Amino acid sequence: MTTPAPSSLDQADAVDVRKISRGQRIVKELLAAPLSARLGVLIIFIYVIVALFAPWIAPFGESEIVGKKYLPWGEAHMLGTDNLGRDMLTRLIYGARNTVGIALVTTIYAFLLGGFLGIIAAVLGGWIDQLLSRAVDVLMAIPALIFSMLLLSIFGTSVASLILIIGLLDATRIFRITRAVSLNVVVMDFVEAARLRGEKLGWITLREILPSISAPLAAEFGIRFCFVFLTISALSFLGLGIQPPTADWGSMVRDTADLITFEDYTPLIPAAAIAILTIGVNFVVDWFLHKTSGLKDEL
Repeated sequence: MTTPAPSSLDQADAVDVRKISRGQRIVKELLAAPLSARLGVLIIFIYVIVALFAPWIAPFGESEIVGKKYLPWGEAHMLGTDNLGRDMLTRLIYGARNTVGIALVTTIYAFLLGGFLGIIAAVLGGWIDQLLSRAVDVLMAIPALIFSMLLLSIFGTSVASLILIIGLLDATRIFRITRAVSLNVVVMDFVEAARLRGEKLGWITLREILPSISAPLAAEFGIRFCFVFLTISALSFLGLGIQPPTADWGSMVRDTADLITFEDYTPLIPAAAIAILTIGVNFVVDWFLHKTSGLKDEL
């Protein structure tokens, strides 16, 4: 007697059950997480919501001049206006979309480039490993901020140039850590067994090596995002990052810096937005590192 094949409806129900159980597992992990990790997740969630819905949350247009320059805090403008008469609260909200969005895209690009080359160097070895490693050493020998300022001065300060240059320089750090953790995996028995079976390089990389190094790379992603985020903000403060009239937290600090001499602490608000997001991401990264390390919480 043959067993009837499961219907497409049964398969869909099984997929839904797996999705629900995975969601419940994530919620359970978050509830069991320490207070710092839950606070970090909350901070990231708030920033993501503000970035996604900035046009609907902001009271004015991103570059709209709504009054005189340097107006004080009040009902019409909760955080006052900047050096051109633009609403500071609006600029702060749009800055979440621009600064965080560009930093996220840059970090993803850096990880794709540095991670791919790091795994290739570890798997192939030989002259390819030496060539890539020495090229990375040369790039890392120059301070990243100074090198990025030089390259941006040459190639221009467009968003595309900013992403490509910062991503390339940050990929060197990702290359080093990816190569280091991959070297510990390529000597394992299961990788050698895959080679003896005749598996191709792409299969070994994606199915054997990448899953084994995903935990440290995921933690490194959060750390790298913070560094990229701070680098872009620093470049914007120096006038070489995100260009006006696009709202950016680094340039907002520069535009309102004169107010500090009049005991007006408005410039500290975008600086605080940068610091709070950095702290939130680090809280989550610390928790993730603790979980993947296999260590138990002390009672």
